[in-house]
Amino acid sequence: MPSSLRARRRRLTLIAVSGAVVAGLAAIAALGGGSGGSESPDRPAAAASSPVGEATLDEQQKSLLALARRDAKDPLAMGRADAPVVLIAYADFQCAFCGKFARETERQLVSTYVDKGDLRIEWRNFPVFGAESERAARASWAAGQQGRFWQFHDVAYAKEHAHNKGEFSTARLREMARAAGVRDLDRFATDMESDAAQASVGQDQGEGYTLGVSSTPAFVVNTTPILGAQPLSTFTDAIDKAAKEARR
Repeated sequence: MPSSLRARRRRLTLIAVSGAVVAGLAAIAALGGGSGGSESPDRPAAAASSPVGEATLDEQQKSLLALARRDAKDPLAMGRADAPVVLIAYADFQCAFCGKFARETERQLVSTYVDKGDLRIEWRNFPVFGAESERAARASWAAGQQGRFWQFHDVAYAKEHAHNKGEFSTARLREMARAAGVRDLDRFATDMESDAAQASVGQDQGEGYTLGVSSTPAFVVNTTPILGAQPLSTFTDAIDKAAKEARR
């Protein structure tokens, strides 16, 4: 299938599903689930691209499932490509609650589900806090080109960072890449500034904004949206539910 046709079909899928995800994220926020667990920049939330009731529940669920890319060669994903459950994470490397999720919840999900083949985690770069977030996102992609994305992810999230205070400068990102085991640092620097890095980050951002994501972290677990660094039980409940549904 031509790439232009695949891209068009993917855009239509995103438009169809956006109302369902926006409704789910809004409901979580309204219930207080997002308070204290997500960060949002000073920008208006993206509007839903279609009315919530436009698609049937079954259509919405199928569209949400279709968001998973399931590319076995994707360096920004971990876990089996055919895992019954996919957790899609939209995150920013300057986001404190993204770091909390990465250091705490994500590690437990890896040992409990990913390592057993039950869960796949797909990362989406969703920089919302300006130039340093954008640079860090491209750097993570560049590290991924040498098979070190998740190691870079761990180094970048090892501590909480102040927003746009130079902690993700080009020089510091190079040092993070070194600490993450990226071997060719010159290639890393070139890849970080490449059109391909910009395109990848732009694709992830576009997907998130189309879904109505306006704060980080935000997640989709098969057909369940989750906003913020929620307790571990929120994720395990969603994963267990999704796994049970996948076995039907």
